[in-house]
Amino acid sequence: MAKGSSASANDVKPSVKSRKLFQRVSALVFCAIVVQLVSFFSHDLSQLATPHVNLSTHRASLISKCSNIHTLAGPPSSFKTSSRTRDGSDRWVPGTPPTLLKNAKIWTGARNGTEVVYGDVLLDKGVIIAVGYIPPSLLAAAQARGGRELRVQDLGGKWVTPGLVDLHSHIGVYSSPALSGASDGNSRKSPILPWLRSIDGLNTHDASYELAMAGGVTTAQILPGSANNMGGQAFVIKLRPTAERSATSKVIEPPLTLTHSLNGTDYIRWRHMKHACGENPDRLYGQTRMDGQWNFRHAYDEARKIRDAQNAFCAKFPEDLQWESLVDVLRGRVKAVDLDGIVRLSNEFKFPVASFHHAGETYLVPDLLKKTWGGAPSIALFASNFRKKREAYRGSEFAPRILAEHGIPVVMKSDHPVINSRYLLFEAQQAHYYGLNPALALASVTSVPARAAGLGHRVGTIAEDIVIWDSHPLTLGATPTQVYVDGIAQLSHPYPLEKPAAFQELPETPNWDKEKNDTVRWEGLPPLTGHKVVGRGGRVRVVGVKSLIGFNEMDDEHALETVFDDAGAGNDSVFPEGRVVLVEDGKIVCIQRPADSCASAPSDVEEEGEVQIDLHGGSIGPGLTTYGSPIGLVEIRLEPSTNDGPVFDPLIGGDLPPLLSKGKEGGLIRAVDGLTFEGRGTLLAYRSGVTTAITAPSGYGFLQGISTAFSVGAPHALAKSAIVQPETALHVTLSFSLPVSVSTQVAALRTLLFGGKENIDRSEAGAWGKGQIPLVVSVENADIMTTLLSLKADYERSSGKTLKLTFSGGTEAHLLAKEIATAGVSVILTSSRPYPASWERRRILPGPPLSEMSAVTTLLDAGVNVAIGVVDESSARNTRFEIAWAALESNGTISKSQALALASTNLHKALGLVRPLFSIPDLVMYRGGGLLDFESKVVGVMSAERAVVELF
Repeated sequence: MAKGSSASANDVKPSVKSRKLFQRVSALVFCAIVVQLVSFFSHDLSQLATPHVNLSTHRASLISKCSNIHTLAGPPSSFKTSSRTRDGSDRWVPGTPPTLLKNAKIWTGARNGTEVVYGDVLLDKGVIIAVGYIPPSLLAAAQARGGRELRVQDLGGKWVTPGLVDLHSHIGVYSSPALSGASDGNSRKSPILPWLRSIDGLNTHDASYELAMAGGVTTAQILPGSANNMGGQAFVIKLRPTAERSATSKVIEPPLTLTHSLNGTDYIRWRHMKHACGENPDRLYGQTRMDGQWNFRHAYDEARKIRDAQNAFCAKFPEDLQWESLVDVLRGRVKAVDLDGIVRLSNEFKFPVASFHHAGETYLVPDLLKKTWGGAPSIALFASNFRKKREAYRGSEFAPRILAEHGIPVVMKSDHPVINSRYLLFEAQQAHYYGLNPALALASVTSVPARAAGLGHRVGTIAEDIVIWDSHPLTLGATPTQVYVDGIAQLSHPYPLEKPAAFQELPETPNWDKEKNDTVRWEGLPPLTGHKVVGRGGRVRVVGVKSLIGFNEMDDEHALETVFDDAGAGNDSVFPEGRVVLVEDGKIVCIQRPADSCASAPSDVEEEGEVQIDLHGGSIGPGLTTYGSPIGLVEIRLEPSTNDGPVFDPLIGGDLPPLLSKGKEGGLIRAVDGLTFEGRGTLLAYRSGVTTAITAPSGYGFLQGISTAFSVGAPHALAKSAIVQPETALHVTLSFSLPVSVSTQVAALRTLLFGGKENIDRSEAGAWGKGQIPLVVSVENADIMTTLLSLKADYERSSGKTLKLTFSGGTEAHLLAKEIATAGVSVILTSSRPYPASWERRRILPGPPLSEMSAVTTLLDAGVNVAIGVVDESSARNTRFEIAWAALESNGTISKSQALALASTNLHKALGLVRPLFSIPDLVMYRGGGLLDFESKVVGVMSAERAVVELF
């Protein structure tokens, strides 16, 4: 018992302790609960005591959000741009001195582009303070503000315009030089990607920014590519570098969705969306236009559901990060772009369209455009870059004029890097040349694209950014002498060009009424062949001729010869109205001189059989030659059934099929065997003064084959003199872009040169190996050129023969100008206005205003035989403008004859085109101006070899 009692006693003591511990813990828990309850109720009671503090704030936020969803983007109608002169620009860099530009002709962009002010321009605080007469008080205030020195420059009557606005650009997302690590223009995840943003892929180190500003471009809309039906959101940026060096700091009026702050404005800022229809997304995703249209409708239906839910129950605000950008489209807050054939969609979902881009056939359906919900959008076009796709085949140089005549806003664009944005103004110049009103032409790259982007209150007029030009901005080759962005000069050491006073005047462009009307009548495909005056009755009297430059048929190289040039003589000339030139069977038989009126020139035909054409002070010049594009082998690049196709390359594709590898031809492909005639690109070049083309086989590998020279005006290969020279040169390519190493390519070329007698004695191979025809190497990189120069020297030492070598492409040839000249190598610049598109082309010589010399002048000064070509067949028609541009950039060191030689005799020498002695090359008739300006048009071709005069 005692033991048991003892145990019982021990059990009792812990039980007492446990109860005490439990009591203490319970008290603590109770206190905690009381504290929590007190805290909870006191917080709740405080809310009830001051309901206006939190509940009212929350309610106000909801009300504001609901009311804002119905607010349109952009400044209100009461907004005055003049108010910005007081506050300055949000992009102003403190410390930037004010600038006064005196004695300028200022195209302001106001009054539908018709306003020109003569006077001064004052820049301060990142904006244009005043133009015209500047009151002394404004000057004093600008100088006093912060004690900064006023910079003054006398422009001497030069033209000033707003900074150019490129509405369709891929600068920064397709960077130069092009590298796989900086190619962010397209996602290929899905055809519908509205949630992507171009700003997230923007490369701030793109070399294109500086180049574009050197062409006067200050603002650009950076779009995703066209691989998707909805490629994503676009952003408008200024091109100048910023101290922050970020992509966001370049954006003008960044939307709330980018910065998540109010951005200092009391209005909703515009957003921008890229859509693409047609062949690009269809090709990538294997879909049809029907699929593309459904993609759009389905995406907008999803956005509509969210919008309607927001409208219906705003307090519980439904949002979706994926579709929120499309919801803003439906709310009219987004400038939707690149919409082709989407008018029905805009009406179905009730949203406006800012602009249709590319839009090659829109000029044929102006009434349809006006049915777009919210009104006709702006139309963003190329000037002449057409026909690479079926949907662009009916594109026309007259589209800007036709659309403008229907009251539809016109924008000229670059689609950089498709066209180097530096030459955006050239697109507007061409539009003007083909009939667009000059005010609308300038507006097409300033105020109209600015308005289409919703930023007309900031850019596109004399508001923030300006460009000073060395000549009237619509003259060929107009070049900036300085560019101001946010009041900051962008050209640190500009090299200005001196141009004649006449370049300060607007060019008097030709009359294109007939061609424009025919374009509409034939729905974009008017007949392009001319009226042929042939046979013994083919006598043409050409009157009103102010200059005649032709070929000397007595010279072995058919050198150019100026027969007469009265263009600058005016009324002091013996022939103030121009001379008479008599032509029979395509050959000049009489030129009017003081002692000869050509009234009784020899002829077997009666006087009444004569055709007379008046050039109205125009010119007769040599037919030009085009090279570098696959003209004659390609009609629609992206339609294989319209093309000759790429050649088989043994270095990349493996051994030649037995059918090609046997026989004396040795597998060399001849371009002459694949020629087609009367293609639209070919005939347009012909109607623009190009009478001969030298074309190499098309290919993407090392060995292309043998080029040919043909008459672009001939109807077929069997026509008289259609084939000028069946075989001209052997063409190979050496490039970093090929799938085998450059050293492998050089080894292959070395084998062709040194591989034994059997490699040299085969037909065409024997001809170039023996120095009878040139070896033309497509090469851009200077390092590869040095290897080729060494290879040429080795071959000539070991063989005792001369190797005729030509570099085609030649972007970096200026770095080796002396060495190339010493080696006797010719250079054909297929991009005479260079662009660092790839790594092997990055060391360009940009030319004025960024460098004193151009590649053309540098090579000519070194004694190199230089010629100019083009890469795209659509550009062949602009050959005379290209050589004119080269002459203008020379600051007067290249004469008219030297410029013409760049696309004729120099090119023939480089490519092995040898005309028989006494043969007479074609001549071209220009009405109304010179050979190398915007004031003339081609009206006919004289072909003595084909015994025809063809009139257009």
